[in-house]
Amino acid sequence: MHRKTAWSENRKDDKGEMSFSGMVKEELSRQIGLARHCKMAELAAILCSCGKMECFLGDSKLKIQTENEAVARKCFTLLQKTFNIETKIFVRENSHLKRVKVYTIEITDPEEIQVIFQALRLVTNSIDQGTLVLSDMLVVQQNCCKRAFIRGAFLASGSISDPEKGYHFEIVCSDAKRAEQLQTIIRSFSVDAKIVQRKKSHVVYVKEGAQIVDMLAVMEANVALMDLENIRILKEMRNSVNRKVNCETANLNKTIEAAVKQIRDIEYIRDTVGLDYLKPTLRDVARLRLDNPDMNLKDIGELLDPPVGKSGVNHRLRKISETAQSLRGE
Repeated sequence: MHRKTAWSENRKDDKGEMSFSGMVKEELSRQIGLARHCKMAELAAILCSCGKMECFLGDSKLKIQTENEAVARKCFTLLQKTFNIETKIFVRENSHLKRVKVYTIEITDPEEIQVIFQALRLVTNSIDQGTLVLSDMLVVQQNCCKRAFIRGAFLASGSISDPEKGYHFEIVCSDAKRAEQLQTIIRSFSVDAKIVQRKKSHVVYVKEGAQIVDMLAVMEANVALMDLENIRILKEMRNSVNRKVNCETANLNKTIEAAVKQIRDIEYIRDTVGLDYLKPTLRDVARLRLDNPDMNLKDIGELLDPPVGKSGVNHRLRKISETAQSLRGE
């Protein structure tokens, strides 16, 4: 049963928290363009995604249907502010997903429908009967209108992934022509939007983090933009620290492995032929290494008389290793 209702909060996850995509849409739903032509561009984008003409027993009506409350609220506001049209808003539960609400706005007055179609340059889609498409690009001639159109398209059929997990921005279009129109508009802002076909839909998407920041700027989602930038900075810092730690750990492991091998070689020489078998310069290094297994090469070199640099100690330890290999018959 349909019922008129007050607006409720956007759907939340099991923890009661709104998704990042939901927060972006909530912010955009409260953003109303100052100029009438911008309101028209945004409304055109929403109607192209959620609108449909239905005919029954000779009567026609324009039906806008969405599962997102923010989209329905924005559409309701734009119809009122742009065309002074008061509409009926219905809410029902999705027949397949009981927890999901479906928001519906209906316009039944033929004159109001005609005014909307003419002003927004809308026609019914010959491919997908009843759905709406732009007859031309007059509603998105100016940059401000292009921003508004992208904002409306994202509100109606877009999503953005949780930036803590990855970067992905997309807007789903019902056909290739609509996707190409949207791609052209997005690319006018120097954002490299691509298109991929997914089942029967065509998806306009952006993957790179910095370009998704640009998309939020284009749509004027300034709060979400700052949140995303903060997350990006933290992720880059964490990644930088992790790389440094991993590099230092790898170097430490190499140093430990080298020290263990050096001690094994020295012990083998000591137990087979004795350390006196080595030249005095090598013997001194060998004894210092046995007595100081955790000491780095620089410190070992400073204990020698006269002191020797790190490279000199390393050279002598290689000579000791070669001697051990020779005694093993390797």
